[in-house]
Amino acid sequence: MEKLLYYIWEHRLFNTENLQTTKGEKIEIIDPGHRNTDSGPDYFNAKIRIGERVWAGNVEIHKNASEWKLHNHDNDKSYDSIILHVVENSDAEIMRSTGEIIPQFVMQYPKIIKDNYELLIHQNGFLPCGDRFHELPPLFLTDWITSLAIERLQEKSLRICNWLKIYRGNWEEVCYITLSRSMGFGTNSDAFERLARSLPLLFMQKHADSLFQIEAFLFGQAGLLDSRYFPEDAYYQRMVNEYSFLKGKFGLTPLNPESWKFFRLRPANFPHQRIALLAQLIHQGFSLFTQIREAENEKQLRHLFDLYLNGYWDTHYSFGQASPSHPKALGKGAVDILLINTVAPLLYAYGLKTGNEMYADRAMDLLENIKAEQNRIVRYFSQAGIKTDNALDSQALIQLHNAYCVPKKCLYCRIGHKLLSTTI
Repeated sequence: MEKLLYYIWEHRLFNTENLQTTKGEKIEIIDPGHRNTDSGPDYFNAKIRIGERVWAGNVEIHKNASEWKLHNHDNDKSYDSIILHVVENSDAEIMRSTGEIIPQFVMQYPKIIKDNYELLIHQNGFLPCGDRFHELPPLFLTDWITSLAIERLQEKSLRICNWLKIYRGNWEEVCYITLSRSMGFGTNSDAFERLARSLPLLFMQKHADSLFQIEAFLFGQAGLLDSRYFPEDAYYQRMVNEYSFLKGKFGLTPLNPESWKFFRLRPANFPHQRIALLAQLIHQGFSLFTQIREAENEKQLRHLFDLYLNGYWDTHYSFGQASPSHPKALGKGAVDILLINTVAPLLYAYGLKTGNEMYADRAMDLLENIKAEQNRIVRYFSQAGIKTDNALDSQALIQLHNAYCVPKKCLYCRIGHKLLSTTI
């Protein structure tokens, strides 16, 4: 409930006429202050006129005034700077640690704000406010979707920048991890990321001239090799032996094989297929980030992922069971996902790190030129009347759903704010 009170205070949605303290002193809210998300008072650097005097200091907000003592603020010197205690119910008089009484203000606001807020956060539907999208101006939605797309790119870029710190600015290593995560295509993304982070690219680059050894590295480290299985499969047994050698040489500890998910996956989407494709990208060296950075257009970027499996993987979706021979490659949809989740974030992050806006612009342009993703989130928004023209739009809707709808952060969403504030 305090979140709603913070929201009302910040946006001045309370009744603003004839404001008074509980003692009858006239109040003017000159500046509500800045929200503090750490320990201490709720708002810093507020400016409030009480009577004839202007006070600068901090503000604390509670539903009930008695929560001041309940939280032991009356004995905490860090709350002595409070110039105003804002409450919904004044059920107690409050004091500083010095015993000095603190002015208190009962914030009154339209009941419909609370009703609408509770309706939003307690709604169990996929989109709590979906039936009200028609109330919003088209330009308003367009601006918010653009902001959400940038927000999602920035979040992905932040993860990349954090990895850069860990891997001492090695863009190729970070590209390898980012690509590996994307190769999980959602279902196995976490497992692929753990695989990449447990198996340094440098180790494989020492054996980059041998595709077989790269596969042994990856499949063994993934925990998918065990000499007890598939005794009749000569290729598999050779790989078991090769990984045993590599494991000892580099001191590797494989992942738990239960990390991988197979339920409801088509054979072409099995982790084995994706690992084999990753091995192809590492074979003969790995300079994917350099190639991404130097690519001049989308066609050249797509060409980087023109991969076909041959040899053993031409006739197998997984170990030990043969399948009909046919080309197994990344289809256009799969390449789109890699461009969205690997290439665009890397370009955007590189632009941020180098201060070269050209790369950030290229990331945005790339997403605008890719067809919108088709998934459950996008379909629900489409049914509510929000259409997607490209991947920039679909990424924005994924961000909206994951960052705002799921955690019920309606107060921080422009749509939620608009729907609440326009009901007054």
